[in-house]
Amino acid sequence: MTRYNSRNVADGVDPEQANASRPDGTAMYEETLIQDRENVVTAREAMVYHREGVTQRREGVVSKREEVTLARERSVSTREQDCRSKELLKTATDEHLALVQKANAHLVIATLEAHELTEQVQAAREQMKYAAYHDGLTGLPNRMLLEDRLGQAIEAARRQERPLAVMFLDLDRFKYINDSLGHGVGDQLLQSVAQRLQNSLRHSDTISRQGGDEFVVLLPNVEHAKDAAISAEKILAAQMLPHHIGPHKLHIGVSIGIGVYPDDGQDVETLIKCADIAMYHAKERGRNKCEFYKPEMNMRVVKRQSIEADLHLALERQEFVLYYQPVIHLLSGEIVGVEALIRWQHPERGLLPPEQFVSVAEDCGLILPMGRWVLHEACKQAQAWNQAGLSPVTIAINTSAHEFRAKDFIENIRTTLAETGLPPHLLELEMTETVLMRDTEDTNSVLRLLVEMGVKLAIDDFGTGFSSLSYLKQYPTDALKIDRSFVSQMINNKDSAAIVSAVISLGINLRKRTIAEGVETAEQHALLLALHCDEGQGYYFSQPVAAGEFAALLSSGITSMSQASAAAC
Repeated sequence: MTRYNSRNVADGVDPEQANASRPDGTAMYEETLIQDRENVVTAREAMVYHREGVTQRREGVVSKREEVTLARERSVSTREQDCRSKELLKTATDEHLALVQKANAHLVIATLEAHELTEQVQAAREQMKYAAYHDGLTGLPNRMLLEDRLGQAIEAARRQERPLAVMFLDLDRFKYINDSLGHGVGDQLLQSVAQRLQNSLRHSDTISRQGGDEFVVLLPNVEHAKDAAISAEKILAAQMLPHHIGPHKLHIGVSIGIGVYPDDGQDVETLIKCADIAMYHAKERGRNKCEFYKPEMNMRVVKRQSIEADLHLALERQEFVLYYQPVIHLLSGEIVGVEALIRWQHPERGLLPPEQFVSVAEDCGLILPMGRWVLHEACKQAQAWNQAGLSPVTIAINTSAHEFRAKDFIENIRTTLAETGLPPHLLELEMTETVLMRDTEDTNSVLRLLVEMGVKLAIDDFGTGFSSLSYLKQYPTDALKIDRSFVSQMINNKDSAAIVSAVISLGINLRKRTIAEGVETAEQHALLLALHCDEGQGYYFSQPVAAGEFAALLSSGITSMSQASAAAC
């Protein structure tokens, strides 16, 4: 094979010509040189191959190292996963344990709550049962429990052939305390009364509150009727002591009716009814006492019911009339005033005094229209006397709590004076202490309005209610009327005389007129004069008379019954 010299080729010489023109030694040299160069190239190629092999081996080592690294990384990753798994497992276990503990705690709490709920439900049932059979204010057995116990007691008494007694109690004038001092004081008084009843009787007796101010007592173990009377006397004695309710010192009486098994009734309803009837009889006979049931008492109940029915028609039929009792100035003997007193001209029973129907009117709600009728008729009559030329006198009219608390009370007074033409200074409204002592702020504002109108104010039956010097000073009253119960006894009773004297002195010091009610004798008249009482009224001067007769008295100036008798002769 012909080898070409690169230089010759470069010089533009044909290699074959060059080889042909050179000697053999040169050709061999060149071949050797070429051979060497080829060897060098081969060596270089071998070196390259070697280097490539080394590089490949290095790359293999690197690859192995990477594999080892990857293996290590996988191992580490595996370990990390194992650790995470263990941690997760541990966390899951801890959470599970926490959940289990929490669930156990909830279970324990739920168990306790369920137990407490059961106890609460049981307590609520017991409370409901207690409330169903007991009075909420006093805690005493109520009507339902009383009737149950009374029914059982009647059966036991029937089997053992022995008596038992039922007492019906009603507080005297409790309504006035409620009206004057408010229901809060009234409730506390009921609680005090209930406590004293419990202290006065045996544990075997049942004391029940029927509602309002009514109580019923079951005495299951009595041998004789007098045993019930003894228990009643204990109750009366205990209740006579004053009840201290806040700043108030309250006195309350109790009227008691007694029914006895088997004489008065042999069932629950009849026995309670008989005791109730006897209680009303005790009230009619003076209050604060006890009465045993008697069959004739039924007639009184029927009469009361008849009066209530007739009262509803009395106003419409114009059956009420007014009588007038003079009020005398004790020192001069002149008639200075007159009190208007209602009477009922009943078509069948004749002329009835207020004691027989006013309390019934209060109970059935007729006292308000009745009182307004009295106010209008009295003012009209007083103005008629003025227009007839008679000496002007003050006309006094009793005002009930129902009238005083009416929303249109002031407006009704103003309208009545305008319609009748009576000057306001000739009208005097009489109110008891119990009326004045309720809602003192409102009371004072009403009284101030009356005074601004020119109307006079008097406290009626002073000393029998809940006297308070602070109220007496605060209210713009003009006069104090001394109750007839003190006047009637002041001659023979030092205490009554002292009370009359104290009221008169109080009136003098407070610059208020004092008027004695129920003056019936010359001795009473003389003592009142000596004590400097201002005015008086009563049978010693004149009984209540019709309008025409009063006009005659006003004209003649007769000031005592002795003078009236002399004039008649």
